[in-house]
Amino acid sequence: MALRPVQVNIKALDDAAVGRFWAEALGWGVSSEGPGVTNVEPGGGFVWPDPVAVCIDVVAVPEPKAATKNRVHLDLATSSAAHQEELVTRLLALGATHADVGQGDVPWTVLADPEGNEFCVLEPRQIYRDTGPIAAVVVDCADPRAMARFWDGAVDWTLHEVTDESAVLRSAEGVGPYLEFLRKGVKTVPDRVHLDLLPYPGDDQGAEVARLMALGATGIDLGQGDVPWRCLADPEGHEFCVLSPSSAPS
Repeated sequence: MALRPVQVNIKALDDAAVGRFWAEALGWGVSSEGPGVTNVEPGGGFVWPDPVAVCIDVVAVPEPKAATKNRVHLDLATSSAAHQEELVTRLLALGATHADVGQGDVPWTVLADPEGNEFCVLEPRQIYRDTGPIAAVVVDCADPRAMARFWDGAVDWTLHEVTDESAVLRSAEGVGPYLEFLRKGVKTVPDRVHLDLLPYPGDDQGAEVARLMALGATGIDLGQGDVPWRCLADPEGHEFCVLSPSSAPS
């Protein structure tokens, strides 16, 4: 049994507008699986799911983002200083704004999407040279070592690094973005951005949920009602969803 991260779920007042922003930002396309959901994924014959691209689902909700910084955000990769400057300029023209999250004088640029979801445009880094436009999905946490223990058991990605300050995972195929846990303190508000995990064809969703709960996850009620996915939280309370295996094409 195994689970794979397949998409980043972003809540938005206007899913279509936020979806268009992220599609333009990443150079990807948009579609919709139904009202209130905008799917953002690569074009060119891309078939979901694929670890080379953790896609984005933007889901409409009635509540605006809180002023508190999101505990999950995206880092975008660049290939040169000129590329970083060009990308920041282009994102600002698309509706992004500069954001101050206490970063101080750093070589990366912190921005927010049109609804205030923070993200970073990184300076060129060798480690992210082959990730695609998304360098990493970054999760703030209190204890990176505890997060490494849980998430290393939860998903089939490879654990690359664990310290008191960070934990880093990436797909076993060595492609696509990294999943990074950074020591930033405890959670105080519900997550506006979270990961969706998908079982492999033939695996049982209920068995996977039971396995995650044995690792320390808890079931949560976000008002989701009768839906085919299961909502859980990791040991620090970060929400995530386990999708139905039938969500993936056979």
